[in-house]
Amino acid sequence: MAGEPKYQGAYPQLVTKIIASYVSHHNVAPEQIPELISSVHRTFDNLGKPTEPLGALIPAVPVRRSVQRDAVVCLECGWKGKMLRRHLSTRHGLTGENYLKRWSLPSDHPLTAPTYSEQRSTLAKELGLGRGGRQAAPAPAPAGDAPRPRRGRPRSIARAAREE
Repeated sequence: MAGEPKYQGAYPQLVTKIIASYVSHHNVAPEQIPELISSVHRTFDNLGKPTEPLGALIPAVPVRRSVQRDAVVCLECGWKGKMLRRHLSTRHGLTGENYLKRWSLPSDHPLTAPTYSEQRSTLAKELGLGRGGRQAAPAPAPAGDAPRPRRGRPRSIARAAREE
């Protein structure tokens, strides 16, 4: 069976559709079509197989220098900012957990600058956040110390309304 194509059993209808669609939208020389078919077949053959690692990752900055007092630095590209989470998702398509795993960092490795975390923590405490509900209202002052607030319209407005 020397005349049979090499990839006869590997999704022939799907490969045909992909090649036909590609050729209808791109200028392809006739001598390039066999390589295109082989490329699509190789892609199908490699689906589901683990990819080979590209080599050891080299960080943009040393891991020890990635966390500074006022900033954190992205190991992927060297970007420096107060928080990494948004940068990682928009620029690299990574979640914080994926980033930590990718660089073999501990789960408690900061993705936010320490100074910024302290500022946000202080603000949250001042606002009373994180206490499991509202705090009891402060005890009211004794009745004799402060004048009682008036209800209704001020007297000057009420007097003007009667005079009209």
